[in-house]
Amino acid sequence: QVQLVESGGGLVQPGGSLRLSCSASGSFFSMPVMGWYRQVPGNQREMVAGIAPGGTTDYGDSVKGRFTISRDNAANTVALQMNSLKPEDTGVYYCNALVIRDSAGSRYISWGRGTQVTVSS
Repeated sequence: QVQLVESGGGLVQPGGSLRLSCSASGSFFSMPVMGWYRQVPGNQREMVAGIAPGGTTDYGDSVKGRFTISRDNAANTVALQMNSLKPEDTGVYYCNALVIRDSAGSRYISWGRGTQVTVSS
């Protein structure tokens, strides 16, 4: 089972920046997609950004132009650079990965425990 561990959350003022990191450990065949979701209490978890091994990226509409996702395939890590942060970016940020267990293609979604990001003056 792949385990994901996030780091880098914290408190930042509006307009500031934070960088989140996520490290994957465990055995797997491949991870076609790694990404970040966020959740505010009372709301559904929403997609923030995702990235494929070749570098293809996808972003939620609310973060386009401000956040950048990157991935190190050799190190099995994914990072999220967050700039021009707004109070509405506040939430718990979760790392996730689509994991392929074996060459037969069996798969599951792995989630980290989350890291809190608070944007406030």
